[in-house]
Amino acid sequence: MPTEAIDPPGIAWLRVSPKYVTVRLAGWALANLIVLAVLAVPLVLVLSGAWTWPPLWLAAAVPAVMLLLALGRLALIPRQVGSIGYAEREDDLLIRRGIFFQRTLVVPYGRMQYVDIGAGPVERALGLCTLKLHTASAGTSAEIPGLPAGEGARLREQLSARGEARLAGL
Repeated sequence: MPTEAIDPPGIAWLRVSPKYVTVRLAGWALANLIVLAVLAVPLVLVLSGAWTWPPLWLAAAVPAVMLLLALGRLALIPRQVGSIGYAEREDDLLIRRGIFFQRTLVVPYGRMQYVDIGAGPVERALGLCTLKLHTASAGTSAEIPGLPAGEGARLREQLSARGEARLAGL
């Protein structure tokens, strides 16, 4: 996915693990099961005869439309994961993401206050983690999801060391 308009020239982007698609799919499935179950309640009540309103077509249309929208989102998940990248430069870290609305974030090492790693149950099962960068400004705090655990630990140590070196020079 070329983003030459907003990407700095000559950057070799590192990508997150393709296993992160599984993490996103698990979240998609759970969220959509809950929403569809709630939206199907009127349909069940109409079919059982407990409700006479809404009409059957409307009670069926609402969960059907939601299901179609959910399937459309499902098709985007692999491309969204493929759009996430990061690059370490001498003075800053670049993070990119997005298909339709693309974003490239520059986080100067000297502005990093702390670097955090977290992993949910699905991420842990797949050996992945999410690296969170916290800066003095909430607008430049960022995260890189879907990193292999070893790369996340390496990157945390590397970024912490670079951040401390830049702060010591102030």
